[in-house]
Amino acid sequence: MFVYLNALFVGLLILSNIISVKLFSIGEFIILPAAAIVYVITYLITDVVGEVYGKDAAMKIVRAGFFTQIVALVFVFAAIHLPAAASFGMQAEFEMIMGGSFRVMLASLLAYLVSQHIDVAIFHKLKKQHGEKKLWLRNNLSTISSQLLDTIIFIVIAFVGVVPTGVLISMIITQYLFKALVAIVDTPVTYLLVRLAKKEQAKAKTNTATVQAG
Repeated sequence: MFVYLNALFVGLLILSNIISVKLFSIGEFIILPAAAIVYVITYLITDVVGEVYGKDAAMKIVRAGFFTQIVALVFVFAAIHLPAAASFGMQAEFEMIMGGSFRVMLASLLAYLVSQHIDVAIFHKLKKQHGEKKLWLRNNLSTISSQLLDTIIFIVIAFVGVVPTGVLISMIITQYLFKALVAIVDTPVTYLLVRLAKKEQAKAKTNTATVQAG
């Protein structure tokens, strides 16, 4: 299951960078980048991996995500500057969208480096204190704390000069509250994934022991 969690983590990171260019609104005052519906799930994944496979494993997928985003940046830059075919009539639109995505990816990288490391550090500090108990506490506290820095860094770098200052502040507040709410709501999902991963891990250990005994 670790492989699938790793793949999902990296895939969601790249997807969030691409769709962050779009802003959507909920009502009159809530403005969010489209990535808000995706990126917050990556913290759930690192918490699950850290809980089941340990801190080193959680840091491995964080590093894998960083490396993959660097590779994505290189290819996005290359795609923008490839000479457009005569039959391709949307080069300007492509540059507008993917160029915005390039800036978003840079913002995401900086926010990612800070927030994911803080998330893992807080999670495992609490795990050291409580052992297997209070997963809900370390899951929520680590995510809510790290997401505050992530939101501020990402929104400022990605959208300063693009949207008015009032909108920028509104985006920071509303996106953080949204992420905090999602972190609380997805707690049962965290427990479910941890249970499934531990069950698979136990089964793998049993199979290994059986093979060695045979």
